[in-house]
Amino acid sequence: MALEQLWLHSQHLLQPEQLDCGAAHLQHPLAIVPPLQPEQLDCGAAHLQHPLAIVPPVTATPVFTHSGLTAVAVASVNNYTVVFLGTASGGLLKINLDSTMKVISRRSISVAYGEPVHPIMQFDPSDSTYLYLMTSYQMARVKVAACNQYSTCTECLAAADAYCGWCTMETRCSLQHECTNFTGANFWTSASEGVQQCPSMTILEPEINIDKENPALIIQINGTIPNLNGTNISCDYGNNIRTVARVAGDYVNQFIYCSLLPREKYPAFPDDQDHVVVEAALRVNSKNIIRANFTIYDCKRTGNIYPKRACTSCLSTRWKCHWCPSTYTCVSNHSQCHDALQMKNKIDCPRIVPASLDPMPTGVSRDIMISLANATFSKETALECHFGVDRTFEARWVNSSTVECVHVLLHTAEKSHLFPVNLQLKDRPDRFIDSPEMMTVEVYNCATGSTDCSQCLGREDLGHRCVWSESSSSCRLHSEPQHISDACPAPEIRKIEPQRGPLEGGTLLTIRGRNLGRRLSDVLGAVWIGSGARAPLPRRYLVSEAIVCQTGEAQEAFSDVVTVNVSREGRSRDRYSYVLPVVQSIAPLNGPKAGGTRVTIRGSSLDVGSELRVLVNASKQCTDLSRSDSTITCTMPATELATAVRLCVQFENKSCVSDNITFKYEKNPIISDINPKKSQISGGRIITLEGRGFELVQNVSVVVRGIGREQVSCKVHTDTIITCPSPAASNTTVGSKPAPVDFYLNGRLYTDDRPALDEEMYPEELLHISKFSLEYYADPQFFTAKKEKWIKHHPGEPLTLVIHKEPDNLGLESNEYQVKIGLISCEIQIVSDKVIHCSVNESLSTSERQLPVTIQVGKFNYTIAMLHLGGGETAIIVSIVICSILLVLSVVALFVFCTKSRRAERYWQKTLLQMEEMESQIREEIRKGFAELQTDMTALTKERNRSQGIPFLEYKHFVTRTFFPKCSSLYEECYILPSQQLCSQGSSQVQETHPLLVGEWKIPESCRPNMEEGVSLFSTLLNNKHFLIVFVHALEQQKDFAVRDRCNLASLLTIALHGKLEYYTSIMKDLLVDLIDASASKNPKLMLRRTESVVEKMLTNWMSICMYSYLRETVGEPFFLLICAIKQQINKGSIDAITGKARYTLNEEWLLRENIEAKPRNLNVSFQGCGMDSLSVRAMDTDTLSQVKEKILEAFCKNVPYSQWPRVEDVDLEWFATSTDSYILRDLDDTSVVEDGRKKLNTLAHYKIPEGASLAMSLSDKKDTTLSRVKDLDTEKYFHLVLPTDESVEHKKSHRQSHRKKVLPEIYLTRLLSTKGTLQKFLDDLFKAILSIRDDKPPVAVKYFFDFLEEQAEKRGITDPDTLHIWKTNSLPLRFWVNILKNPQFVFDIDKTDHIDACLSVIAQAFIDACSLSDLQLGKDSPTNKLLYAKEIPEYRKIVQRYYKQIHDMPPLSEQEMNAHLAEESRKYRNEFNTNVAMAEIYKYAKRYRSQIVAALDANPTTKRTQLQHKFEQVIALMEDNIYECCSEA
Repeated sequence: MALEQLWLHSQHLLQPEQLDCGAAHLQHPLAIVPPLQPEQLDCGAAHLQHPLAIVPPVTATPVFTHSGLTAVAVASVNNYTVVFLGTASGGLLKINLDSTMKVISRRSISVAYGEPVHPIMQFDPSDSTYLYLMTSYQMARVKVAACNQYSTCTECLAAADAYCGWCTMETRCSLQHECTNFTGANFWTSASEGVQQCPSMTILEPEINIDKENPALIIQINGTIPNLNGTNISCDYGNNIRTVARVAGDYVNQFIYCSLLPREKYPAFPDDQDHVVVEAALRVNSKNIIRANFTIYDCKRTGNIYPKRACTSCLSTRWKCHWCPSTYTCVSNHSQCHDALQMKNKIDCPRIVPASLDPMPTGVSRDIMISLANATFSKETALECHFGVDRTFEARWVNSSTVECVHVLLHTAEKSHLFPVNLQLKDRPDRFIDSPEMMTVEVYNCATGSTDCSQCLGREDLGHRCVWSESSSSCRLHSEPQHISDACPAPEIRKIEPQRGPLEGGTLLTIRGRNLGRRLSDVLGAVWIGSGARAPLPRRYLVSEAIVCQTGEAQEAFSDVVTVNVSREGRSRDRYSYVLPVVQSIAPLNGPKAGGTRVTIRGSSLDVGSELRVLVNASKQCTDLSRSDSTITCTMPATELATAVRLCVQFENKSCVSDNITFKYEKNPIISDINPKKSQISGGRIITLEGRGFELVQNVSVVVRGIGREQVSCKVHTDTIITCPSPAASNTTVGSKPAPVDFYLNGRLYTDDRPALDEEMYPEELLHISKFSLEYYADPQFFTAKKEKWIKHHPGEPLTLVIHKEPDNLGLESNEYQVKIGLISCEIQIVSDKVIHCSVNESLSTSERQLPVTIQVGKFNYTIAMLHLGGGETAIIVSIVICSILLVLSVVALFVFCTKSRRAERYWQKTLLQMEEMESQIREEIRKGFAELQTDMTALTKERNRSQGIPFLEYKHFVTRTFFPKCSSLYEECYILPSQQLCSQGSSQVQETHPLLVGEWKIPESCRPNMEEGVSLFSTLLNNKHFLIVFVHALEQQKDFAVRDRCNLASLLTIALHGKLEYYTSIMKDLLVDLIDASASKNPKLMLRRTESVVEKMLTNWMSICMYSYLRETVGEPFFLLICAIKQQINKGSIDAITGKARYTLNEEWLLRENIEAKPRNLNVSFQGCGMDSLSVRAMDTDTLSQVKEKILEAFCKNVPYSQWPRVEDVDLEWFATSTDSYILRDLDDTSVVEDGRKKLNTLAHYKIPEGASLAMSLSDKKDTTLSRVKDLDTEKYFHLVLPTDESVEHKKSHRQSHRKKVLPEIYLTRLLSTKGTLQKFLDDLFKAILSIRDDKPPVAVKYFFDFLEEQAEKRGITDPDTLHIWKTNSLPLRFWVNILKNPQFVFDIDKTDHIDACLSVIAQAFIDACSLSDLQLGKDSPTNKLLYAKEIPEYRKIVQRYYKQIHDMPPLSEQEMNAHLAEESRKYRNEFNTNVAMAEIYKYAKRYRSQIVAALDANPTTKRTQLQHKFEQVIALMEDNIYECCSEA
């Protein structure tokens, strides 16, 4: 019956002409049609001998209407009738009909975009769940339903899809035959049964007390579910926790009994909840099929979570809880407390009766009375008044229901602050008397939030007793008994906006300034423009700062000042003008009804007022407004009808300025066709659009939907012609179906004027379907006749090119090809499918011998060959002669080669022997050097251990040198002890005098109060996260805020917030999130590579603070030993005192490339005045006297910090040649040798000082001024070991000598290997200390920050492990460790020479390479600094990756653990720095960019709401007149 009804309904889905018996196909849109006429049922009767009988027409009501139906297929499934309809746009509709032929659901999919579905549509005979359909280009096999898109039973059955149902035991939506055991009862539920049959379960006791003994769950089964008897069932609570369950009841009413999960496995209660919700699932045959929630509650937590209303919460909770007055706790069983039944309702609870308290000033003591209700306490019960953390005061009973808080003294730095008022039991501080309606007391501070007199005195309405001091321009507490005038200065109007408005008024005029009234009533009737009063808007009034009023109507144009009269009159500097706006014309005068036309309205005074609208027919608005004094530009909206409309230019929502300005909507332009309809994938082919109405179009663009790379602009030529270059497409489109093309006219998507679609269409069916499409083909292929890449041509001869092309389907015309030879066009003469002929009519004479031959089609440009310009017959003859000569030379060369090869073989064998000998020598030198260095270092370590140990800098000096590295170069000269204190036992080190170190803030006493108050208020602002983040971003946006300023600001902020490292860390994280967001959109791998922002320097400082302890405890010793080892190794060879180059080094640029013979000298040296025995000092006979002094000082002062050493210039060295003869040894004296016009520095060898000579060193009474620092000497006048001019005069020498100087010194590069091998153990120990985890626990900061980086990467979907590795490397090794490796003077009190700095640079580079992921592309021309450790880098990289992985695998740190660590660091170094100086320095930046900061604070909604800009202005007011004057006085 259903099929028969469907057939009848299907007939009336067809058009009349389709009922003709000759109509074989369904090709036209369906519609609701009237009954057919008899002549329409002809059925070819005119061709028969006997007329057909005419029967009454079949009539029926259409079941479903839709435009463009082309095919139909029907199936009956699960009590539903399912109709599949193909559409002309390539869609497939599925209609589900119930037994009454009512549409209960419908779905649609796109099968072939833009192609009609063929009428023949058939189900798969072997599997009826698939449907075959065809289009012009393809045949598709479509599944009749996609049931897996529904994840729940409710979604599955509510979809009302006849094919889909819920498979209960597999918990999925599926076709019926896809469900296991679907033939069994209740295993599969169809959509026809309704959503109410979805399986579910109900827990009969869903709320369980945590103290209940042996609780169990009773579960009732609902909905369609198979019989569970005989199945393996259990209750699943998640986290692999399950309990055994059993089935009870009959098949219709099934019940499940199961034990509750064990008490010790209860889930943890959330911190702010007294209950936890647990999900229980019924598990059948290892599959959770249904689930429900139950609640475990704890009454004890109910009282603890809300301590300020514990009793009320206990008796009002939905759990069965009781209040115990004796223990003041909430219990779950009244048997736990003997007096628990005394209180049964929350109104019985003892509680504070809220009362309104007068505001109290900060820092002023006051007694506060508190009334109690239901007070069951005796007067002996000790109470305390509690006003917040660490704010408790004595409470005294007045009577049985009143308590007095005695001498309450509260403080606030804010304008006002509400403190909660509570009473707590003194013997049990965590127990409070209930305060359901929180009682508060307001504490106010007159000095905050009142920048002028009106703001100050206006606080009287709030109950604040404040008075304005004109002498100090500040607001203070009115505590003096004498009368003080409450009159304020005249209002000061600083700005009015706008400054012009229409005559009709209505303009919202904003007046800004100072002293603009204390309250709204002061300014009512006080604002005047000329002789007219203006009423302020109450909601827009800001006390003293801003008045917003609406201007009234004026009879004629005039201008006048704005006056505000608040006891005194204030006048604006600017004048407000009433003007008459005039609208004169509009252009263009017409446009398409689809909208998008950009119109310009011309006139005068069009920029007046505060609000402007351009209305179209008084209903729609013209959008995207922009205006100037003479023009208004906007975009016209769309409209339904093509008609003329009136434009109303409306100022301030008043009457229209223009009555005669009209715009005519025309019919939309029509695009009838496009040609050609094919394009190469490179795009650029000119597509011509034909149609009409194009004169209305201002701009056109085209885009190929889905595959186009970009939107391309087109050009309007005439009313009927537009040309567009075809957009480029991806290669994936080659050979695929035509791609739909969309055109945008005036920014509006072009659509045909089609009738409205069915209102019940699904959203996916309403997609725009373009009537135009482009077929994309591969770019055309061109080549020469023989596919050669070179074409020879003799200048002067005619040139004709024959270019072959592969066959294609593009159908290109001759004018679409462009052939060029170089820059000269080749004129195309013949074009066919396979060949292009072109010729050049002009001369190709050019200085270049080769010219490219290129062919261009649209944007496709291809070079097919190179044209070689030859030289004629002469060139051929010359070529033959050259070939003959080359043949003879080849024979001679072969003979010479054979002879030379035999000699080369012998030379190679000899060279191998020499290389083996050299390698043996290097190996022996490394072995001896390492053994000797180990002996020296062992002795040094023992000596250090016996004395003071490693000379670590104190924390404060480490911080100042690290944060402000530009200052550290001066330390060598700043901290030298007087000579008499050198070896004295009681000597004290000279303290660093950095201005940020703790000391008195040196400012004149006259400026101190205001500046201290200003700095205190500024400190409060910096401790506001919203202010500080806006402050930093505002400064970074300034172009003249250089990188040096950013680093300086970051370091000053670190010092200022050193006492609150938890807050500092949160600020740094917020700024880092902004930086990561900015980097993620560009190239995330570049983040943190440089220090170009404030937060990057803040991160460096944060790492330095957090890693200081780890640096001292773990890395300090191996790092110090490496530095000592480098120094020892360098000193074992000759060092040129002027150039700094040495025999032993790691840096090629500092290598002494000369074979200088040097012999060691052991000298017996005494230091007069030191009180120590003489020491044996080892020096080289090539050492200058300054170098000898340095080695002697190092021997005597090795246990003294370097800052306490005397300088070389301050000591004299005397040699006792005999018992009577002694000599003062100097670098330069009358005996100095002169070579090539330069003086050679004196050495031990120059003075012929023998082994074991006796020398005495003493502090000089008079400084030796004959020499400045040796390394600063002019190389044109002095030298030491090597003449510096050897290289500069190289051009004067013979080529042979020059070649020797360039080549032979490379032999000495083996010394780099020798030095590296000697130092290798110390370097390995250092890297191991840096990249290892002590006691399975890394530094807290490293673990915390690496986890933060991983969290940010995960939030942004960054899964590339290389990116995370680079972030970690940039934040720790490159940002902290490399800085330490290059600057040991930041950590130790030592002397870092230029040579040690050069060696450390090589080590730091090796460390950077070890942390990098990029492959080292090394070759023979690579720098030695890279080659030196190339062998070790892969092993170091494994260590780095293992280190990162170990940190990643460790359990994460909680915020509490990190905050505790940071708090400990702050406490440890609490009073090390002068934060006032840091604040004053930060303020200088705030002062310099004051206006920009205020604008940023105004623009930020949060800071504007909390009025932080006013607090900032108050800081400026306190300090701007003092700081620079005070600094100058100081």
